Amino acid sequence: MKIGTIDLGEQPVVLAPMEDVTDMGFRLMCKKLGASMVYSEFVAADALIRSVNKSMQKLTISPDERPVAIQIYGRDVESMRQAAQIVEQAKPDVLDLNFGCPVKRVAGKGAGAGMLQNVPLMLDITRAVVDAVKIPVTVKTRLGWDADSKIIVDLAEQLQDCGIQALTIHGRTRAQMYTGEADWTLIGAVKNNPRMHIPIIGNGDITTPQRAKECFDRYGVDAVMVGRASFGRPWIFKEIRHYLDTGELLDSNALSIEWKMDILRQQVLQSVERIDEYRGILHIRRHLAATPLFKGIPNFRETRIRMLRAETVSELFEIMRQIEQMLTEIQNN
Repeated sequence: MKIGTIDLGEQPVVLAPMEDVTDMGFRLMCKKLGASMVYSEFVAADALIRSVNKSMQKLTISPDERPVAIQIYGRDVESMRQAAQIVEQAKPDVLDLNFGCPVKRVAGKGAGAGMLQNVPLMLDITRAVVDAVKIPVTVKTRLGWDADSKIIVDLAEQLQDCGIQALTIHGRTRAQMYTGEADWTLIGAVKNNPRMHIPIIGNGDITTPQRAKECFDRYGVDAVMVGRASFGRPWIFKEIRHYLDTGELLDSNALSIEWKMDILRQQVLQSVERIDEYRGILHIRRHLAATPLFKGIPNFRETRIRMLRAETVSELFEIMRQIEQMLTEIQNN
């Protein structure tokens, strides 16, 4: 699969853009573990134009994470056009337009998934951004605003006509937020529309290697995108890549408890190094809280609370050492 001249190989598996999650450290980790392409956290167009420091920092790219996309969102043509030109100077491989974020502070103001209620403006923004930059422009969006307005099949053609070079579709409406199951049938309908010729990336509920393969086989998508399933489990890319390439699941020796715990510790250290000890640990807590590695540990509640309250690396690592011991004992019994 190619986005412009960027070759992502066969059946790419990409990391979704996620606010306060896909910082450079996490992107590098996922890339190292098999992600074909990674996306930045989304960046507000208005904040880039005003040179807000926190937003400008999100444009920093490491050579080791390429190919990488930077994603922006906004609600008017001119700010998105200007922001796109600012992003281009950071030299990402791809510029992605967020027309899918469902959270109220974004969609409620007409940006993100809010654009699904104003398709003419969405198309005006897309055309303006495509014309403003030389790098490939892509779009990420949803099926529609709600169950009564699943417009994605027609919208995909319209976005393609604007000049985008790939389209990512999350298989939910804005009204669904992240609830219920992702509907891949409409993603498949877009991919199988004979008038579509750009790559289609499917997103939503890719939580296992088997599901990733099923989505490639059943719906014919060009790539799959993994989002929330990567929380506390960046090795999901290694699992999926191995399964797609060999047809076999990785055995427990390849992904041992010790190895997985070491990955989580690396994430902690990356976060602390990037920010500082206290805030770095705060930032990484959502990954530790969400990791499936700790599920099924009996009487884990008290240990989990201590882990999520730890304020120093030494304190956190001691608790993680105890957890690793628990997991090893469970495995050996």
